[in-house]
Amino acid sequence: MRPRDEHGGEREGGAADAVAEGVRGVGPGEIPGRLCDVAVELLPVSGASVSLHSHGLPVQLGASSAQAAYVTEIQATLGDGPCQSAAESGAPVLARDLTAGQDVARWPVFAQQATAAGVRAVYSMPLGSETVCVGTLDLYRESPGDLSDRELHTARTVAGMMTVALMALPHMEEAGRPGDERWLSGLATDHDQVYQATGMIMAQLHVGTDEALARLRAHAFAHGRTALDTAGDVVTHRLRFDEEQGEEGEGTAP
Repeated sequence: MRPRDEHGGEREGGAADAVAEGVRGVGPGEIPGRLCDVAVELLPVSGASVSLHSHGLPVQLGASSAQAAYVTEIQATLGDGPCQSAAESGAPVLARDLTAGQDVARWPVFAQQATAAGVRAVYSMPLGSETVCVGTLDLYRESPGDLSDRELHTARTVAGMMTVALMALPHMEEAGRPGDERWLSGLATDHDQVYQATGMIMAQLHVGTDEALARLRAHAFAHGRTALDTAGDVVTHRLRFDEEQGEEGEGTAP
């Protein structure tokens, strides 16, 4: 049983003990997902995901459930949401109620899509230091509500330990066997397609990186898909962005 204090809350150090126990004996590639599972165990949330943020795009490393993974991809596709705000500010962002009020006004499209997926509250914790945010731990709840001071402290503790764990993962040159992709750099392989697709759109439309990524996101949103899925179509030449039409056009490569 998890150690508790006299008030029934998680004892100081209990969260750290749970994180250490949760990752004991697992391979590097399993650590992000396992840490998400620990976050769900410790907090009153239904799901969790962890992402690194690179060039304005969250690169998802792990999630506790398909629902958490999907809502994280919604934020990546829209380029908006609590995780984006937390990454930009370097401070926790608590969206307590995505069904009404200021959170809906702040992220109207994300709020609609998240609630349609069954998520009604999101708590995003920045990963990194006081000066540099490298990613976010995103916590999802199926009912509106707030985190207590103790729960917020626990979330911060988990985020801090997650930062340490992620930064300690070995990189490709340290991983050992050829073809073994358990290290951090192998976890986000799918998202390499997003960067490749962005480069192809830049070439097709003669635009900069930000504009190309915005076009990719806009097409994905308009067609009810994720940015990752749409990038796959671009890379495999099932979709190209036509400069003459000034808009995205589907077709085959010449």
